[in-house]
Amino acid sequence: MTGHDQPATPSDYTALARILDNRWTCRQFRPDPVPRATIEQLLRLAQRSPSWCNTQPWQVVVTEGESTDRFRKELLEHIRTAGAEPDFEFPAQYTGVYRDRRKACGLQLYESVGVVKGDQAGTMRQMVRNFELFDAPHVAIITTADDLGVYGAVDCGLYLGNFLLAAQALGLGAAPQAALATYAPFLRDHFDLPAGRKVVAGISFGYPDPEHPVNGFRTARAELAEVVTWR
Repeated sequence: MTGHDQPATPSDYTALARILDNRWTCRQFRPDPVPRATIEQLLRLAQRSPSWCNTQPWQVVVTEGESTDRFRKELLEHIRTAGAEPDFEFPAQYTGVYRDRRKACGLQLYESVGVVKGDQAGTMRQMVRNFELFDAPHVAIITTADDLGVYGAVDCGLYLGNFLLAAQALGLGAAPQAALATYAPFLRDHFDLPAGRKVVAGISFGYPDPEHPVNGFRTARAELAEVVTWR
């Protein structure tokens, strides 16, 4: 029996449950860079993600040091004058329970940083934090092959989820950001991405700042009865 064939144990379930239960979106990072060896550990775990026919459509750009600072600066300059141009269509609207969940998350976020309802300046300031990468020392940009269509993006979503779990397992904070994909042409140009690559999302990551109030709230998850139908 090989290492890949070892049967699961109760401790495996417990470990995975702990990582999933404790994972959260970090929105304020410490400036300390993550060692390259640790980032490679994270990437090796994420690389085990499943994909359709094992195509592994993801390609990932990871920034460090001055590269992160330059990207942050130029992205902030870009968004001041450019319109949104995502490669994948964003939701047309949020209705029903999806609107309710989104609203609840937004309220928790704004309350944590003291932004009250109607404070448009405060709301805009918090929105811009996305493009400041929440002061993270690193960002990962995930792209897929255009030819693989929506299922290439779905596979990249699996990769993104495993990236987040790997970061949690290594004591890192991470923030998945569709907001960065809003400016896909800029990202392609800035990182000199090959032709035929579509931007799926970005992930800001590093060591979390546990003292910052924005990192103090946690979102809830729906009960199984709300999302599962038995037949």
